[in-house]
Amino acid sequence: MSSKLKKRIKVITLGCSKNSVDTEHLLAALPADEFAVSDEAPLDYLLYNTCGFIGDAKEESIQAIFEGVEAKKRGEAGRLVVFGCLSERYAAQMPKLIPEVDAWFGARDLNPLLRYLGAPPSRFVKRHQENRRGYAYLKISEGCDRRCSYCAIPFIRGAHKSVPVEDLVTEAGQLASEGVSELILIAQDTTFYGLDLYGRRSLADLLKALSGIKGIERLRIHYSYPADFPEDVLEQMAHNPKVCKYLDIPLQHISDVVLDNMHRHIDAEGTRRIIRRLREKVPGVVLRTTMIAGHPGEGEKEFRELLDFLREARFERLGAFIYSEEEGTWGAAHLQDSVPEEEKRRRLDELMSLQSEISLEYNRSRIGTVERVMVDDAVGGNLVCRSQFESPEVDGEILVPYDGSAAALIGQYIDVRITDADTYDLMAVRL
Repeated sequence: MSSKLKKRIKVITLGCSKNSVDTEHLLAALPADEFAVSDEAPLDYLLYNTCGFIGDAKEESIQAIFEGVEAKKRGEAGRLVVFGCLSERYAAQMPKLIPEVDAWFGARDLNPLLRYLGAPPSRFVKRHQENRRGYAYLKISEGCDRRCSYCAIPFIRGAHKSVPVEDLVTEAGQLASEGVSELILIAQDTTFYGLDLYGRRSLADLLKALSGIKGIERLRIHYSYPADFPEDVLEQMAHNPKVCKYLDIPLQHISDVVLDNMHRHIDAEGTRRIIRRLREKVPGVVLRTTMIAGHPGEGEKEFRELLDFLREARFERLGAFIYSEEEGTWGAAHLQDSVPEEEKRRRLDELMSLQSEISLEYNRSRIGTVERVMVDDAVGGNLVCRSQFESPEVDGEILVPYDGSAAALIGQYIDVRITDADTYDLMAVRL
């Protein structure tokens, strides 16, 4: 078939890295002799992979779809298709709100979407990466069996379902063959991995299997649930040189009152216990966490308890959000959202001000150290780099002055010495 006869398709991905992985799986499943991924109009298909998790993300997705409607009216796109979390969550409402969309599919409808496009179903073990870089996200499971009171993910993405180890090894091997050397393991809860397939938590076994892939140099773990954290994963972090001494472990709060309202299945002492265990078993580990300010049950006392905990735990990385009541969640039905918005934002500002001090202290402690870093990009005369202690898109960067052509260095590793630090970023020189 002539390339001129190929169906031209473009997917605009909104939301989290899990959605990006879904898009790459979908594009890789399209027969190369029938479809061409393109940014140029006119397109046969314009697709939106949407987010429906919280208010701001929903608004962004809806606005993007309306932009697609306008593109269709201008003749720049033939069919307008929407899939992902927004259309999963609001399957009944969205077609009425935006009737100009030709087809709607949910977050778990990739194979039905392929059929609609005229492509065969897929096992989704291959990826189509439009932007070549040295790292990639590897989604190891879908859905979640946790029932945190504030979270809509379980009824958007469904029950927890692990991807078999052999499929993940196949997918990771393809990524490695294309120059990826760092894999960032993601899921709604990475520590739950394997329980449904193998009858036990199997994240450590997966780390061992991925470590054997030629070309993979770093494995990074995101989105780990603190309750019942697997001990053998700590062993991998401590002794497997390919596993980063870095962990993303969202804690959300420390107050027993708030944790109980959140349905987190862990209390303050259990939370402190896992943090102590991580620090003891994995010396030098960098911990990233997230906190929610203004959750129902958080009075001034509980908020001060949270601030005291942050001073005590001294997390190297931390993100925070204000509580947003989400329809359909247990919290929306049973908890009163009693903290005023202005007070939520005041608490968030105070929390992040404290964390800025902690972050700056940690960054300054690294001045003078020699680190092996991956080059992610080159901007404004600097190489934009990361060590094992920084994750892309969420953490700060290591900036290295460079006056040559940096194209060949992107995705490669270099050795640097840290020379200066601010609250988020580090400065360094190449050795």
